Amino acid sequence: MEAGKNELRRSMGVWTGISVVIGTVIGSGIFFKQGQVLETAGSTTAGLTAWFVGGVITLAGGLTVSEVGSRIPETGGIYIYMKKLYGEFVGFLTGWTQVAIYAPAIIASVAAYFSQLFANFFGIPMEWVPLIGIITVILITAMNSLDNRIAGAFQVATTSIKLIPIVALVIFGIFFGKADALGQTVAHVTSTASGNFGLAILATLFAYDGWATLANLGGEIKNPSKNLPRAIIFGLLIVILAYVGVTYGIYQALPANQIVALGSEVPYTVAKQAFGQVGGKLIAIGILVSMIGTLNGKMLAFPRMVYAMAEEGVLPRYLKRINQAKEPIAALWTTAGLAMVLIILSGADWLSDMAVFVIWLFYAATFCGIFILRAKDRKQGITLDANTFKVPLYPIVPLVAIGGALFVLINTLIASFSMVLISFVFVALGIPVYYYYQFNNK
Repeated sequence: MEAGKNELRRSMGVWTGISVVIGTVIGSGIFFKQGQVLETAGSTTAGLTAWFVGGVITLAGGLTVSEVGSRIPETGGIYIYMKKLYGEFVGFLTGWTQVAIYAPAIIASVAAYFSQLFANFFGIPMEWVPLIGIITVILITAMNSLDNRIAGAFQVATTSIKLIPIVALVIFGIFFGKADALGQTVAHVTSTASGNFGLAILATLFAYDGWATLANLGGEIKNPSKNLPRAIIFGLLIVILAYVGVTYGIYQALPANQIVALGSEVPYTVAKQAFGQVGGKLIAIGILVSMIGTLNGKMLAFPRMVYAMAEEGVLPRYLKRINQAKEPIAALWTTAGLAMVLIILSGADWLSDMAVFVIWLFYAATFCGIFILRAKDRKQGITLDANTFKVPLYPIVPLVAIGGALFVLINTLIASFSMVLISFVFVALGIPVYYYYQFNNK
């Protein structure tokens, strides 16, 4: 399947796109990050505000990237955007960071969170969690090795199912919860410092992460100039509403200190309290399906970026191999392999925090790119056609996205310097790789 035939199938419509956004975003984060966000924020009011502010920043970023993506509707996502905006070197580092750090870390963390809940649900000893995670990644990767319409249909189905536990938790918390959702202060339950609003927002951004992965599928979406922005915007609006609602419901259902102490067991505890043992298990199954859908959406999108870089000749040639189903088979299994290694080597919370920090470095640069594109339009006297999405309230929305990104990055630098240093080391490892391929391709 080489020259002339080495193309991905453009078969995804706007509803599949919305399902990918919702499916890749709503997964483990909204359930597993509740305790971390609440403890870090210091109170339920600050915690709920952090979820809302994280959603506003994400939506502003989604709107901004939608215009960039509408102008550059190609497979590869922000790797392609950064390359066209800032040149080959910055584009490569963007892609390298996603391929070598971000994508495997996100997939590994979601698989690990899924495995924890799976083991808890079936009473499996926690030492089996890494193996469960590895098996899960293998099965999802195998499905994505088939025609993309199968993975796309699975995404639509799991997205529909995952809204059930969301709605159930919201309704129970609002109408039957006995705690006070607002105004509770978190006592010192663990050793983690409280009152860092920036880090609380950072934790929510892991839960909101996934909205940009749809851009990796630009070459497989029908009429991407229109459908890509629509899918990102409508998908994110649904996610924000769901997240704020679930958080309010959980705060109503349990006291703040109990939420922090329970950690990853919060959703299962609330579900059992709300619907009894059997109902709680059904809700827990819905959450597991939600997380599998998230993992599928990420595995559907991330390897396309690896494939795009291999097509450009800046990663090993074998990574551009596609199979008879027109799927980037080598990129799929390489990404899965890296994720499985990380499942063994590190914990889910650390991986998720590092992945979010490092990708927001490049998101911030992508947000700035809209000003570069608009300046070029003015200089060349170009008027955008009706099919090109234009970010509303320009330049306010892009500035909100950039300001939010800087706020989170600076707070993370102050509070977690060691993690930031490790992140930069991983990014810097891409520099010799870039020059190797530059020399090799001459």
